[in-house]
Amino acid sequence: MPHRQPEHTRAYYNEFAKRYEAERRPNQPDGYHALVDDLEVELVERYGRGKDVLEVGCGTGLLLERFAKFASSAKGIDLSPGMLHLATARGLDAREASATAIPFDDHSFDVVCSFKVLAHVPDIGLALREMARVTKPGGVLLAEFYNPLSVRALGKKFGPAGAISDKTTEDHVFTRFDAPWVVRRLLPPSVTFETARGIRVFTPVAAAMKVPVVRDVLRWAERRAADSPLAFFGGFYVAVLRKRL
Repeated sequence: MPHRQPEHTRAYYNEFAKRYEAERRPNQPDGYHALVDDLEVELVERYGRGKDVLEVGCGTGLLLERFAKFASSAKGIDLSPGMLHLATARGLDAREASATAIPFDDHSFDVVCSFKVLAHVPDIGLALREMARVTKPGGVLLAEFYNPLSVRALGKKFGPAGAISDKTTEDHVFTRFDAPWVVRRLLPPSVTFETARGIRVFTPVAAAMKVPVVRDVLRWAERRAADSPLAFFGGFYVAVLRKRL
C-alpha cells in the first residue's frame, strides 16, 4: 500500500462526512440509500441477532446504530475522525482504526461485517485476513465488494463522478471492482465461502428511487433478486463467509 494512501483516504472521508447523510435516513426514508441500507442490515441481523458484531468502516454509524438494536454488542471502527464524530455523537461504541489493523483480539466477534469499505482498500487481502482474525471460529464475515458485472459499474465507468462535497468527487479516492470469481481468490484460507447477497441488481441510477411507482417496483424486484442467482450481478456483492473451526 502506498504510504500516502491511508492519509489520503482519511482526508477524503473527513470531507465526505460533511454531507454523507444528506440523502440518507431520516432525510430520504424511501430513497435509494434506504433500500441499500435495509438489505445490508437485514443480512447482518440474519447472522448477528443476539451476537457480538463488529462493523469495519462504520462511517457515521447509520448502520451500526441499527445493529445495536438486535445484537448483543455492536462495535465499529473507521479511518475517518470526521465520520466517527457523528457516530460517537449517536452514543455508539466506535473508534478510529484501519481495516488493515483492527484493534481487537483474535476471536472477539461472532459477526464481522464491512460495507462499501473494502473497495477502497488497496491491500484488500490484509483487510480480509484481519477481519477473519477477529472473528470467532464458526463465526461469519460479511464482506461487500464492488462488482464490475453490474449496472452500477457501468454507470460509474461511463457516467460523471459523483460529488461528495463542493470541491471533491468520488474519483478522488482509490476504488477497486472485483468480480465474484475474483472474490473467491482474495479470501484467506481461514474462511469458506457460503453464499452471497446481491444488492442493486436492477436499479439503473439512484435517482430512479425518487419516482413513486418506479421506486415501488424496484424495491420489490431488488428484494426478490438479492438472495437469488441474480446476486451474481449485484452492484454490491456481499460474500457470506464462515470462519473455519
